[in-house]
Amino acid sequence: MALSFVTTNEGKFREAQQVASEFGIELEHVPLPYLEIQSDKLEDIAKVGAQQAYAMLKRPCFVEDSGLFIEALKGFPGAFSSYVFKTIGNLGILKLMEGIENRRAEFKSSVGYCERETEVFIFTGIVKGRISTEIRGEKGFGYDPIFIPDGEKRTFAELSTQEKNVLSHRGKALRSFLSWLVARS
Repeated sequence: MALSFVTTNEGKFREAQQVASEFGIELEHVPLPYLEIQSDKLEDIAKVGAQQAYAMLKRPCFVEDSGLFIEALKGFPGAFSSYVFKTIGNLGILKLMEGIENRRAEFKSSVGYCERETEVFIFTGIVKGRISTEIRGEKGFGYDPIFIPDGEKRTFAELSTQEKNVLSHRGKALRSFLSWLVARS
């Protein structure tokens, strides 16, 4: 039986599917919307999301929440990254960053896994990097065209999915979760 990943984001599912294949795990895409709580902590959002998803599906499942935290903007957009992206997009972030020398940022990802109503396990991944000065690349989604991970000259949107998964916050969180899951079996 496949492991259920509850997300309406096709890009997240494709990335997760590739990471899961490294562990011999098949993922089932469950595009079931759930309410995201308002919190500045990704872990809290993932925990409640996983509980909601489990309550709807009545089977083990996981969710993932991520955010872009920009140092010069005091961590903005952070846990509100999805809303900010839908509102001002990459061009809006670049506009906010005009004239700012400190372009340090990090992407964080929290995976919430629930297999019983009262028990949620959280796995986190972080990748440090910087905000580019322009939109670059056609791959990926969201803030990928403006985020350059440390050790790279290319944005996430200029990397293949496989290259991105090696470096990314989501890849790290998923590998932590899936290695834990496999070790329990």
